[in-house]
Amino acid sequence: MSDPRPAANAKFRVVPARSRRGALVGALALAWVVSLILAWSLGGATRAPGDAGTVAAAPADADEAGEDIQALRQRIATLRRSDEISRAANVQLQETLARRDEEIAALRADVAFYERLVGGTGPRQGLTVHNLDLRRDADGTWRYVVTLTQNLNRGAVTRGSLTVQVEGTRDGRMATLSWDDLLQETSASPQPFSFRYFQQLEGSLLLPEDFTPRRLIVRLRAEGAGNVERAFPWEAPNGADDAQGD
Repeated sequence: MSDPRPAANAKFRVVPARSRRGALVGALALAWVVSLILAWSLGGATRAPGDAGTVAAAPADADEAGEDIQALRQRIATLRRSDEISRAANVQLQETLARRDEEIAALRADVAFYERLVGGTGPRQGLTVHNLDLRRDADGTWRYVVTLTQNLNRGAVTRGSLTVQVEGTRDGRMATLSWDDLLQETSASPQPFSFRYFQQLEGSLLLPEDFTPRRLIVRLRAEGAGNVERAFPWEAPNGADDAQGD
C-alpha cells in the first residue's frame, strides 16, 4: 500500500520538542558555571592586595610586640633592683641611727656623771675605777679603756700607776696572765696616771689562743691613797663584779 503523503516531504526529519528543551537547559547551566568562575576570579583579584598587605604586616607587628615585652621585662628588673637597693639602704640607715642613739645616750650619761663629779652633787669618793670598756681589734688584740675618778680631795692631783691581769682557763686548768704576759714584755712598766677629777687610760692586751678569759682585774697604786683593785667579768666588762680598796 503506497504512502499517501507527497514525495517532496521526504527530506524533512521530525525532531521531538523534548530534545530542544534539554539543549537549552545545558546552555544555561554552562553559562551559570562560567559566571561563577568569573565571579570567583574577580573576587580573588579584588581581595588579593589587602590580604597580601595583612600577611606582610604580621611579622612587623610580631617584632614590635616582642620589643615591647622585652622593654617591660627590663623595666621590671630595674624596679626590682631599685627596690632591693632602697630596702638595703633603709636597713643600714636604721642600724646607723640605732648606733647613734646608743652613742648619744652613753655620752649623756657620761656628761651627767662628770657634772655630778665636778659639781659636787655626787657622793664623795676617793680613787675609783669607774668604768672599763673592752673591745677586740681586727689584729686580734683587745683594746681597753679604763676610766678613773676621784672627788674626795678637790683640787688635789692624784698620781699613780695601773696594771691589769686576766684570770681564766688554759688546757682545762685555772690560769692567770700577768701584766708582763698581756704586754708580752719582760718587766713591763705600769701605765702611769695623773689627774684631778677623772682620767681615761687606754692600752692593748694580747691573749694566747689557747687561753679562755673569765675575769679582768684592774690594779691601781696611788701616791698617798693606797692600792685600789676592781674586777670585771670578761663577758660583761662594763659591769663591776667586785671592787675593793686597800
